[in-house]
Amino acid sequence: MLVDSHCHLDFDAFQEDFDGVLARAGDAGVGTMVTICTRLSRFADVRRIAETNANIWCSVGVHPHEAAAEGVDDPAALLELAAHPEVVGIGETGLDYYYEHSPREAQDISFRAHIAAARESELPLIVHARNADVDTMRILREEHAKGPFPGVIHCFTASRQLADAAIDIGLYVSFSGILTFKNATTIQETAAELPIDRILVETDAPYLAPAPNRGKRNEPSFVAHTAAYLAGLRGETAAGIADITTENFFRLFSKAQPPA
Repeated sequence: MLVDSHCHLDFDAFQEDFDGVLARAGDAGVGTMVTICTRLSRFADVRRIAETNANIWCSVGVHPHEAAAEGVDDPAALLELAAHPEVVGIGETGLDYYYEHSPREAQDISFRAHIAAARESELPLIVHARNADVDTMRILREEHAKGPFPGVIHCFTASRQLADAAIDIGLYVSFSGILTFKNATTIQETAAELPIDRILVETDAPYLAPAPNRGKRNEPSFVAHTAAYLAGLRGETAAGIADITTENFFRLFSKAQPPA
């Protein structure tokens, strides 16, 4: 079985053929998916998808792009929503200095509130980090000093230093279809060398479709291509990587239950 640990099934890109997307995921061996919340104003839609599909779980959080409009400065609202049985993670949250759709200060405040929620709930923090390695490492280390929390750096595109810093404080690293891109040599080297028990795979669908589907709308079934590519980098079989990353997922996202 494969797990797509990060996708956005509430996005408009999936509405016309949602049932087909799920059917193709099943055909590709994807037995579990996590649909990720990016705005609290969309949480009800995200939660509904998880409630009505036995193999889909969800998160609650505010993407750094939305930190100015919907960011949180207190973990209370996140904790209240995270008590729902379908919610298995906090986020996505973090820092994005590439687009900077929200001021850095607002991103910082919201990021720390999400970390506090992850610490208190013991649900994994789902971290978005783009062009913000130094500040991401600093905040993670400062907050870890206040008390540990589980988590994952999702859609990893950062430096090896950030990967090592995350693993040092107990976090995991998740690889998306970017891993299969020809120019992603640094990411590929990191994926080949990190501890195998700290690696997940994801799509971040509908974005970032892996080769051989690059340029198309991404969907959960395509996580099989990323897992197969990761297997080649690690000298593992595709089935072996599926088993390992699935085991890693359920260890980290311990509130999620494997399909019957």
